[in-house]
Amino acid sequence: MGLDGMVIVRNFSFLMQGLVTTFQLAVLAISGGLLLGTLVGMARLSSIRAIYYPATLFVNLMRSLPLILVIFWFYFLVPLVAGRPMGDFLSATIAFVVFEASYFAEIVRAGIQSIPQGQMQAAYSTGFTYGQTMRYVILPQALRNMIPSLLTQSVVVFQDTSLAFVIGLKEFLRSASIVDAREVRSVELYLFVGLVYFLFCFTMSRMSRKLEAERRAA
Repeated sequence: MGLDGMVIVRNFSFLMQGLVTTFQLAVLAISGGLLLGTLVGMARLSSIRAIYYPATLFVNLMRSLPLILVIFWFYFLVPLVAGRPMGDFLSATIAFVVFEASYFAEIVRAGIQSIPQGQMQAAYSTGFTYGQTMRYVILPQALRNMIPSLLTQSVVVFQDTSLAFVIGLKEFLRSASIVDAREVRSVELYLFVGLVYFLFCFTMSRMSRKLEAERRAA
């Protein structure tokens, strides 16, 4: 039996809907995870124990668990607590944001620590508060150092979105699986899915390496 590329053409619209869902989930996971991760990362640097220890516990706990388990938690357990179903996309989004925040937090923490202490002391000497110092002085500089790591982690998030398959979310991989159940063309469909993932991840990885090289040369 030869390869039938027309199976992609016939189901292209449906497959693209799944790819759009994948991108939506990835964008929300990255933006939400980075926002929460920034707060947690800053908390990890706090000298106040009531702030430092909960943030550290959160990071260590999330990084010690498989993502698929966190997805199951939010899909099955949280609705029991909330008293109503959350839906597959919302459940997956919250799970990804919470899980990825722990990884982004460590990137943010390392980025902030890469800035010389003198920068913060100089900002304090001008009358800046801690919040103003972070917002206007430290974080803008730290972001430059964090960009390669953030891009790398974003690639990982994009790959991990396929795990939402297990709760029935019609992301890219599940869309291909649905088509395969009807067309019985596993080789063509999963080769196509693999190619799309490869092209996106390879492009982002190249960008990350280029930015890292530029940062080191600066």
